[in-house]
Amino acid sequence: MDSLPLLLVIVLCIVGSAYFSASETAFSTMNRIRIKNLADNGDRRAAVALKLVDNYDKLISTILIGNNIVNITSASLATVVFTMWMADAGVSASTAVMTVVVLVFGEISPKSIAKENAEAFALATARIMQALLIILTPLNFLFSLWKKLLDRIFKKSKDPGITAEELITMVDEAQNDGGIDEHNGELIRSAIEFDDLDANDVITPRVDLVAVAKDATMEEVSQTFMNNNYSRLPVYENTIDNIIGMIHEKDFFTAVSRGADHFTSAIKPVIYVSGGMKISRLLRLIQQSKTHIAVVIDEFGGTEGIVTLEDVLEQLVGDIWDEHDVVEQEIEELNNTTYMISGSCGLEDFFEAFHFPEAEDEYESVTVGGWVMEELGCVPDIGAHFLFHENEVYVTKVEKRHVKEIRLQLSEPLASEE
Repeated sequence: MDSLPLLLVIVLCIVGSAYFSASETAFSTMNRIRIKNLADNGDRRAAVALKLVDNYDKLISTILIGNNIVNITSASLATVVFTMWMADAGVSASTAVMTVVVLVFGEISPKSIAKENAEAFALATARIMQALLIILTPLNFLFSLWKKLLDRIFKKSKDPGITAEELITMVDEAQNDGGIDEHNGELIRSAIEFDDLDANDVITPRVDLVAVAKDATMEEVSQTFMNNNYSRLPVYENTIDNIIGMIHEKDFFTAVSRGADHFTSAIKPVIYVSGGMKISRLLRLIQQSKTHIAVVIDEFGGTEGIVTLEDVLEQLVGDIWDEHDVVEQEIEELNNTTYMISGSCGLEDFFEAFHFPEAEDEYESVTVGGWVMEELGCVPDIGAHFLFHENEVYVTKVEKRHVKEIRLQLSEPLASEE
């Protein structure tokens, strides 16, 4: 018997094995979002590929059926050929040779190539795979029944979907691969984490409020605007715990130019929220109310502080500075072991910057100033200090009974990050 036709069939089977192996890798690793964008833009091959992936169980069943058919066929024919050539020794020789050939040319090489060109290969083979799916429909139907039986025996756990942490990991990987730059990566991460923040996380506390009394004179209000770089000021009646609205600098000086005796007519309403409100919801309330200031009240109806539209937006795009703002660094390096830290610096940012293992969730405070008072158990005087993970923390500035600045003396320099 002539072995040449059998060898040709074996070669075709190896090519088929390579095709099915590459298809499996391409369809499982391709960028689904990229393919969906192509399909939305009218690419018919992308639409077919997307449809195949959406029906992944049938797709993988078709690939595995085809792959096993060609691999078993090639192994069987190779045994026949090697037996013709080598008699009884042909079985062992066939096993050794076909194992190497199938692994190298039918599995490893095509999968490696397909992984590097997943989208291109998936688009190129989409119509062929669609035809195979139709041809192997009877077998796929039998296997689908078997799968349903397995699903009943082994209860499938509920898929939680993609979590925020997984999304952030995807963004990190895309940034490392060069798909997005650092700025856009940070913007996406901020958007994902946006709903994790409460109003209390971005509040300007009561002690730092600059406000005017309802019965203040025009001269007093004018002086307050001139002494502070704010375009809006809260207005309170009798006490700061009773903020009744806010006044815009433009409206105030318009009233002055018209010779008004008082600014009452220029007072605009504000909204009142609790400190636990998510800033995503707060942003919607600010938009709906068409005001820029929200007053944060405590459980007793007193004023905790205020949150402005700018405070909320800065959580998405970073600090927003105008021409009148004084740029302040929350963490200033004096040398490789000494740092000056603003008391308003976020506690989470502080721990992250210095790689402290302590979880910020163990503290009620959200700022460095509050954390220092928690550690010391009192409102400290300038010069108070304590040891934290073998690092010295010194209080360097205290105003209005809260810590404005500390000095951190590290026991050793921070490890450099590549």
